Amino acid sequence: MREIVFDTETTGLDPFKGDRVVEIGAVEILNLIPTGRVFHVYIDPERDMPEEAFRVHGLSREFLSQHKKFREIAQEFVDFIEDSPMVAHNAEFDVRFINAEFGMLNFAPLAPARIIDTLAMARRLHPGSPASLDALCQRYGVDLSRRDKHGALLDAGLLAEVYAELRGGRQAALSLATVSVARRAQTGDLLRARPEPLPNRLTAEEVEAHRAFVAALSKTVIWDKYLPQNEEGGEQSPSAA
Repeated sequence: MREIVFDTETTGLDPFKGDRVVEIGAVEILNLIPTGRVFHVYIDPERDMPEEAFRVHGLSREFLSQHKKFREIAQEFVDFIEDSPMVAHNAEFDVRFINAEFGMLNFAPLAPARIIDTLAMARRLHPGSPASLDALCQRYGVDLSRRDKHGALLDAGLLAEVYAELRGGRQAALSLATVSVARRAQTGDLLRARPEPLPNRLTAEEVEAHRAFVAALSKTVIWDKYLPQNEEGGEQSPSAA
């Protein structure tokens, strides 16, 4: 199944008080595996950058003013996500901002039914434990060494790994490995239970009919070179072995 794991960076906490989206990062996954397709844009918010937000993501007003405005990238984003389920951490925050931007352009909002919130998943799976993205990365052994500031595409990539773990990604692989080992052990037991080969069930007439058929194919049948010799010094048919 195709899903989109995404994250946003913003100028603040409330789109209804003038805060805007300044970065979108999205990662396409297919059956929990990243396909390599991503969507990533920086966005000119057409306003100042509060110091509190700048300390979080490091995106300055000067830097963002060189990039496109949301209305110039909105359709490209919609085309990328299509109608796939959308995965985000604390999804209410990201969806609220995206839908506020869509609303200003008369775009259809992201429907609640297609949103998957990994924060809610983590709280159900690990009640009472820290459920931030950093905490989940540490719990599942996801490498955080590249993350010194928040970045939408980087965080979406980390979340894709965490999401696979929340869905049982590595545990499922371990279960399959256990089953495989068990099946090999069962196969070994079966082989050890039959130390002697089964007796040949071919009749003499069937063996002769096979030899006649092979002889009619060619005078130089390649597999004749590998046939064992019978007691009379002739070649033995593989069917008679």
